[in-house]
Amino acid sequence: MTQLSEPAALADVRVSGLRKSYGPVTAVGGVDLEVARGEFFTMLGPSGSGKTTTLRMIAGFERPDEGTIELAGQDVSALPPFDRDVNTVFQDYALFPHMTVQENVEYGLRVRRVPKDERRRKATDALAMVRLEGYGGRKPGELSGGQRQRVALARAIVNTPRALLLDEPLGALDLKLRQELQIELKQIQQELGMTFIYVTHDQEEALAMSDRIAVFNQGKIEQIGTPAEMYEHPATPFVAGFIGTSNILERGGRTFTVRPEKIRLSVSDEWGAEGEPGTIKAAIYLGPVTKFIVELDGGGELTVVQQNLETSSQDVHGMEGKRVWLRWSADVEFVLEEERT
Repeated sequence: MTQLSEPAALADVRVSGLRKSYGPVTAVGGVDLEVARGEFFTMLGPSGSGKTTTLRMIAGFERPDEGTIELAGQDVSALPPFDRDVNTVFQDYALFPHMTVQENVEYGLRVRRVPKDERRRKATDALAMVRLEGYGGRKPGELSGGQRQRVALARAIVNTPRALLLDEPLGALDLKLRQELQIELKQIQQELGMTFIYVTHDQEEALAMSDRIAVFNQGKIEQIGTPAEMYEHPATPFVAGFIGTSNILERGGRTFTVRPEKIRLSVSDEWGAEGEPGTIKAAIYLGPVTKFIVELDGGGELTVVQQNLETSSQDVHGMEGKRVWLRWSADVEFVLEEERT
């Protein structure tokens, strides 16, 4: 497990030996992780990998079969959700449709019997934090999906919980809005200095927003690290294949990975014995870049990505079937461990 640079006592969330099964199905099969104070920590993985179940156990919505959950050093494994200093933001917003935006945001404060003037001030500040000044009098049905998600976020942060848990909160939004809210959400987290634990299956989202990422697979964590560590130095074939596109090669009794953008492609044999000959099987124009699938003379395929500095879509379509040579430096190869079981 990745160690924190800060003393362990400063971890806002610590999970140890967490296990959860539903009948014969093991949803979480022994998870250990620590989230530092003020960290944006993402749990990334495909559907059924255990990330959401782990989040729900941290929130208190599910009880672990084994293991412990600590918040700021306190064991909360047996506490109900309302006794844990965390709030959760869901994909479906979970707003009260009959209440105004202001009333929705104030709701948690009202339950805690915070005086009216104080809860109004805090709710107004929270709405300003999520760029919704002046929307307090509207009903959720009058708002766009992105605005409703901002209201849900304001309601979650108004109580200033120790940790905010976010379960695929942007999953229902279109791509452009999702990308805009990724930037806003990260900015809000940094302004608040609050611990965020974020669940997603979107690799680009995880890379764009996170301080650290835990990659889940079949109920276990494959690797924990910074976005750069996960992308540049994946520990297992699963991580290499799940985060971005990666070429996995076997040579000399070792398995290693090379990212597509690290490979140079030439239409002439300028590198001699250092070049890997092949034929372009497919050329896919993606606007800023072109993706080439190259069938190697020695067997197998490699994916290569090149920037379109001067290349047009017409140029790209004419390259399928051409002979090319590939080359990369040894320092961009990264040896992989065996898959975890």
